[in-house]
Formats: sequence, structure tokens, C-alpha cells
Amino acid sequence: MTKREKFILERNYLFWYVKDPTKVSDESLVEAVLNLGDWDDVQKLEKLMGIEKIAEIFEKDTNRPRVNYDKKIINYFKLYFAKYA
Repeated sequence: MTKREKFILERNYLFWYVKDPTKVSDESLVEAVLNLGDWDDVQKLEKLMGIEKIAEIFEKDTNRPRVNYDKKIINYFKLYFAKYA
């Protein structure tokens, strides 16, 4: 089992809508953790994927016409990644 799979399975409550959560894309993983996870989940995701990659995925996903992120989440993480990524 990879570190990514272990991370996801330990947080299966974030992926209640997916039949096999270990096969979610990086984009879905970042979206679920930032939207639904707690701060500890975000910090562990940073260690797993790296803050630069998360920021890149977040930036790409929030610049689409249809966005699944909450407006408060978008605002917070735009500021957070601007400072730390």
C-alpha cells in the first residue's frame, strides 16, 4: 500500500461518494481535503504531495468556469498559497 492510498483510506469520510477512493485523481484528492478536511488533513497532504503541487492544482481548478470549492475556502487558500507556496 502506498502512502497516498494509506492517507486516503485513513480519511475515507472525505470520499463517501466514491466506490474506490484509492483511485481518485490528484485533483479530487486536493479538492476533498481542502473543502472537507481539517487543518491536520491539509498539513499531512502537504507532506505527501508538496505545497507547490497542491497550489498548482488548486489554482488550475479554481480558474475553471464551474468550481466545486466553497467561496471561503477559495479566499483562504489563495491567500495561504500566495504566502507559502
